[in-house]
Amino acid sequence: MTEKNDEQLELKKSKKKEKKKNKEKKKKEKKEKKRKNQSDSGHEVESNISSKKDRKRIRKEEKSRKQKKKETGESDKGEHPYQQPPPKDGTFQKAFYKESMKTSGISSEDVVKFYEKNEMTVTGSKCSNYNPIIDFINAECFPRKVMKHCDKFEKPSPIQSQCWPILASGRDIIGIAQTGSGKTLAFTVPGLIHILDVISKTKKVEFGHPILLVVAPTRELAMQISEVTADAGKDCGIKSICIYGGTSKHEQRNEIKRQKIHICVATPGRLKDFIQESTLKLSRVSYLVLDEADRMLDEGFEQDVRYIIENVHIERQIAMFSATWPRSIQQLANEFLMDPVKVTCGSEDLVANRNVKQYVEVVEEFSRDAKIHLLLRKYHNKSRSNRILIFVLYKKEADRVDRMLKNKGWNCVAIHGNIGQAQRFEAVEKFKSGKVPLLIATDVAARGLDIEDIEYVINYSFPLTIEDYVHRIGRTGRAGKSGISHTFFTQHDKPRAGELVNLLREAQQPIPEELLKFGTHVKKKEHKLYGAFAKNIDMTKKATKIIFD
Repeated sequence: MTEKNDEQLELKKSKKKEKKKNKEKKKKEKKEKKRKNQSDSGHEVESNISSKKDRKRIRKEEKSRKQKKKETGESDKGEHPYQQPPPKDGTFQKAFYKESMKTSGISSEDVVKFYEKNEMTVTGSKCSNYNPIIDFINAECFPRKVMKHCDKFEKPSPIQSQCWPILASGRDIIGIAQTGSGKTLAFTVPGLIHILDVISKTKKVEFGHPILLVVAPTRELAMQISEVTADAGKDCGIKSICIYGGTSKHEQRNEIKRQKIHICVATPGRLKDFIQESTLKLSRVSYLVLDEADRMLDEGFEQDVRYIIENVHIERQIAMFSATWPRSIQQLANEFLMDPVKVTCGSEDLVANRNVKQYVEVVEEFSRDAKIHLLLRKYHNKSRSNRILIFVLYKKEADRVDRMLKNKGWNCVAIHGNIGQAQRFEAVEKFKSGKVPLLIATDVAARGLDIEDIEYVINYSFPLTIEDYVHRIGRTGRAGKSGISHTFFTQHDKPRAGELVNLLREAQQPIPEELLKFGTHVKKKEHKLYGAFAKNIDMTKKATKIIFD
């Protein structure tokens, strides 16, 4: 019995050995087949390299080459612009851009010339291949019904030329540009393409569930953006709604419930109210625009903006536009934007529009009424049809100047915060149509009015901040046209003389000697709401105990 058992064990062992040998042979055969296939198809990889040292050397060379490309911003010929991948849930697509032959054929030298001419810089990762779309013909991948709104323009503005390929590729963007540079269409055109793609996939639009959301600091600016988006989206069947404070919530609520909307343009406060009461739901917002972001934070809307961003789709695309690049905006961008591309037209600091010829006249406070009458006789043409915008500081001052000019025979109308929204809208429409060519306004309209062919801006009263001055004069000289601003500067405006001198010098504008007599000292910046408390304090130092005898 023992002999038989031993024989069986030996047979089992021999069988196991044979199986192992067969497995090893099969593995070798598979490896050889793989090597043959790789060599036949021409895809020989690192396995064909004779030694490990050669493989390491090649890897190091590849890494160093990529590093040099990042540092110099160069790209390989034939590389396409980077396209952002879709979100993980696959509910929408971010990238739609296909570069035309003409745009891809632009040499790096021509791109540099374009940037130098328009004082433009483009920074960020994977941004070297976004050549600007210099002509509308080159936007071949954009649907014709989307581009139909642009037929009235000769060519894209510089900010549009550079932002379109970046936004159409699904990238988050930070746009720093002066007022009147065409920012609205810069984010609207890619936004319409985004909406059309979402509609084609879902084939349904729910009530109170917008796809594109634009947040603006003032109702005037929100209304202006809404007009552009509504006009541009008309041929695409895209509907928009404008939500702002100062009017009945009930009417706006009914309008939201009455129609299916694709675009919502809103001010932060009223938008937050509608989100909290579930009138508007932002879970489907996949394209978010923050326009005039610096102004929103200056006005104390930072917490509202954060709340809004947290309620939209978690992998949304964000376009943030601002006139300046302060630290508060940088922190917001770092927190919410994903690997953004930054496009800067001009300076990141506050600068005036170079297309505006600035005249500053130092006057006595009580001589302004007589002087503005003489200015209107100079600037207003014989037919009295050209548009002139007059800025004042206070609401009562607006009414007083309005009465004074009407008594002297001028056809004018005033808008300010104490006038109802319907009256303000009517006044602006009359100014737009030319029925009333003179408009008197407080700073409430400084960033919101986007009216073509305003030839002159007169600052009857100097604003409280130099930022407001820049945005006031930015109402003229828009869309590449030239304009003139005339400013009265009195003894009461002395604290802002230094900032004004620096601004005029930077814009290469004439500086009156009377203005220099006030001095060129620039006061340290203070927050509009919180002042300058706890400024320049080292928070790392520990408190010391003071003992009184």
